[in-house]
Amino acid sequence: MKILKLLNDILLLILLILISNKSVYSEEAVDIWNIKANTNNNNQISDENEISNTSNNIIISGKKILDKTVITVNEDSNSFIDKNEIVGIYDPEINDLSIDMWKKTDGVKLSETLNKIFELNLSDDSSNILNISLLTNSYSPTNNISFEEFINFKNKWLIKNADLNLVELYLEKNNSLRFNDELIKYYVDHNLSKTDLKKACKIFDNNLNTDNKYLVKFNIYCLINENKIEESLMRLDLLQEAGFSDSFFEQRVYKLIGYEENIKNEVNDKNILNFHLSHRLNDDFIYEPNISSPKFIWRYLASANLLSNIDDLDLENKEKILALEKATHDKNYPEDKLFSIYEKFLFNINQYLNIRETHKLLHPVEGRALLYQGSLIFDEPSKKISILKDLKESFKESGTENAFEIKLSKFLMNIDEGSVPSNYTKFYNKNLKSSSISTKSIKINNKVIHQSKLLKHFSGESTLDETKKNLENIFKDTIKRDKNYIFSTKDIIIIESLRSDGIEIPNKYKNLYNITKPEIPEQIQKYIDNDEKGMSLLKLVELIREDRIKDLGSDSLYFIIETLNKLKINKLRNSIILDVVPLKV
Repeated sequence: MKILKLLNDILLLILLILISNKSVYSEEAVDIWNIKANTNNNNQISDENEISNTSNNIIISGKKILDKTVITVNEDSNSFIDKNEIVGIYDPEINDLSIDMWKKTDGVKLSETLNKIFELNLSDDSSNILNISLLTNSYSPTNNISFEEFINFKNKWLIKNADLNLVELYLEKNNSLRFNDELIKYYVDHNLSKTDLKKACKIFDNNLNTDNKYLVKFNIYCLINENKIEESLMRLDLLQEAGFSDSFFEQRVYKLIGYEENIKNEVNDKNILNFHLSHRLNDDFIYEPNISSPKFIWRYLASANLLSNIDDLDLENKEKILALEKATHDKNYPEDKLFSIYEKFLFNINQYLNIRETHKLLHPVEGRALLYQGSLIFDEPSKKISILKDLKESFKESGTENAFEIKLSKFLMNIDEGSVPSNYTKFYNKNLKSSSISTKSIKINNKVIHQSKLLKHFSGESTLDETKKNLENIFKDTIKRDKNYIFSTKDIIIIESLRSDGIEIPNKYKNLYNITKPEIPEQIQKYIDNDEKGMSLLKLVELIREDRIKDLGSDSLYFIIETLNKLKINKLRNSIILDVVPLKV
């Protein structure tokens, strides 16, 4: 009986708790959405308590509402996501990595290394290695770094790298991930600044996990644009019930759906969404940017063809041209249009004849115009390259070196590499963009080991047995043909990479060459010994920096390949070998 009485008491207690909770919720009508209204005088939502509504998913201040089912999660953002959640794009085995590649990594050293790397202007080769390192699916490190910090490094790199397709893929594959607000905002803003509203809005179809007020507004606008009026109004109503107020945005929403007839034609450039709405709802839209105008303004105006016609440009307005140079540097104004402006300047014959001295006496804009015209006039390779180098230096001094990138590469493409003076070789190689070079095929030459059909091993065109046979034949034929054959560093790279893959060199050939292993820095060797593949790759990025691997010396190449051999990261190694080592025609 005592037990029965105790059970009755427990049941009564539970019933009282349930009734109490129900009464609490009934007193706060808005709380069915768990909206936390700010307690300030304006009763507006703070940035920390923003609302997110996606087409099939509503997340509001820590509660997820999915198909009318409420799932309560911890309000602490650090515990929102499982610390062991796998985040990335590429499967580890694709890159010869592992899902726990960061398990032994010290977060302090990781942060220091990445912050250094982000300060660099990385080459395509360095960027590729960094993509592999940061975007391979993996658990986050847990030593001296939080999950959020690690994710923020990924986001920071994706934004810096500015590959929208890669950003889109990352967001699609990690749509439930918190801490992506900055990346989502970058993606939608960048697409809208290119006047591609459809692509910007498409990302919201992925049920993104966000409670960012700006992104909610953007999503509401997307719904209106897709003629989903009822859904857009529902989400706006939820915001307004929570104390949200944005008269500029609200007026334009009501105008778009026909609730508002007349609104003030004001231009709001606080963000790209407001700027776009200002343009869309103003038939007489005019905006004149200056050198201080944000990048997104220039990008939007250029994409929407709203910039002044160059034919109407006053050449005396140097500040305007400086602003156009800055916009070109930021890739928000076409290079061709900028250089068309330079062609309009007039110079005399003496200025052309003494071009390298004269340009320094002119206003920087005029000086660059003179140098550019000179690069069109002079055909002799050494003269042309010297002028191009001066022009590049002039842009660099003004902080706009990226404005002369595509055009410079095109100039250099038309100059035969054999006619380039030795003192300009580094300049030539550095600025001749790989993307500008036509694809060349590998030429097999069995008289040279690093040009032989042994290369087929690295392209996957030969089996291990076939490679062993090829190795035997090439050694035999090479020695028979030339007993004084000198093994180059590239030859050694091929041989040592084959050995790393388990292909033994016959004893009778081992004394034909000497192997001097490259000196691997102590810190990198420690990472290799500790199987820290992620940190090892980051250190390679830090060393390669802005250089193309093919422009590095043979010793540097050997060091990179040997490091990858030790790490057993063969696919990356193979791609580097095939890109750099063979003879191509």
